[in-house]
Amino acid sequence: MDFQLNSQISGDSPSSSASSTIQTPSTSNHHHQNGGAPINNNDPMHSWWESISKARSRIHLLSSLLPSSDDSTTDASLSALADSDRPARSLLLSPGAYFSISSSLSSPSSGAGDDPLCNWLYDTFLSSDTDLRLVVLSFIPLLSSIYLSRIHSSISTSLSGFEAVLLALYGAETKSRGGKPILISIPDLSQPSLYHSPRNPTSVKSNSRSSNAQNRPLVGVLSPPLEHEIAVKSTKRACIVGVALDCYYKQISHMPSWSKLDFCKFAADWAGQDCPCVSEFDETDGNSENSVEISNGDLERVSEAMENLRIENGYDELRPKGARIPLPWEILQPVIRILGHCLLGPLNAEDVKDAASVAVKRMYARASHELNPQAILATRSLIQLDRKGRQTAKIAAAATVMSNVNTPSKAKKPEILLVSK
Repeated sequence: MDFQLNSQISGDSPSSSASSTIQTPSTSNHHHQNGGAPINNNDPMHSWWESISKARSRIHLLSSLLPSSDDSTTDASLSALADSDRPARSLLLSPGAYFSISSSLSSPSSGAGDDPLCNWLYDTFLSSDTDLRLVVLSFIPLLSSIYLSRIHSSISTSLSGFEAVLLALYGAETKSRGGKPILISIPDLSQPSLYHSPRNPTSVKSNSRSSNAQNRPLVGVLSPPLEHEIAVKSTKRACIVGVALDCYYKQISHMPSWSKLDFCKFAADWAGQDCPCVSEFDETDGNSENSVEISNGDLERVSEAMENLRIENGYDELRPKGARIPLPWEILQPVIRILGHCLLGPLNAEDVKDAASVAVKRMYARASHELNPQAILATRSLIQLDRKGRQTAKIAAAATVMSNVNTPSKAKKPEILLVSK
């Protein structure tokens, strides 16, 4: 099923009005209307204030689009974010704003072409402010999950608003790549080491071609060149969604923990939950029952952490659940990369690591059922790295405890008080 995307999402799209009203001076000789001093566009103070003004206007517009609550908590929090020194960064790091926008995006009527929130995400991503673009990227896991779940369901609804946001990310990535593929160098495993190169080339002329062919580095295509798309076709849907997830991965170090938690839980839902094969790969440890208990405990702890976050911020609605969906390699590849960062990133919270561990195990079970060798190799490697990392952390923690117990504590010297006569 093909979805056509017009250049304007709706007749009163903010993008159309913004493109016709906002004008940027082209030269530094532009004067004020009252004949004042010329505006210096290269002035860092001027660009800083312009960025803050744009971010505040976007936040105020967002506040008018979100449904108003009885206690006006959302409006007050967004107003406080707009009045901060870095409004876009404050919006990115606000869990209350994230859950409020998530609730609106998860409504059954969201995602249509006239959805004002999708319009806001689309126009905000097209802005030049880096932090505002990061705000849009933080909702890509939720948007992708809702879009993929609805597109594979039997209910036919308009999703052109979601597709417009995905196409905005796809178009930006297509432009940045410039029609070139992403290549990687594959090491030659026939050499004694990854950094080995023969010092003396072969002197026999007949063997020169074969030696050059052996010494030539192997190049693999990580991603083929991207074609320009103006609509989300059924044959290009996986590629477009995968590129959007890849854009999220490139900025994942700037993403808040609640966005990563959402992605890990969505990935677990995409892989399928009720599968006994999740614990089969732990039988080599000799204690598979313990491994199952650890996995279930991680999942319960992550769910409790997400629920506490939502209750603390006044949003106790259940998180929109994803569904088991087809996972072609175009989508699975960026998903595994993101899970790898969430699992092994040293600065990630423990809840994020535990959620990623559960998702990777379910991805491994899904890949084992479908006999996908690429996915099996990648997910199995992540499971092994996670297991070794946790074992190393436990050993280090035990060694620290033992060293503290065995280290004799020094007796404190008696305090001597000097009293004047």
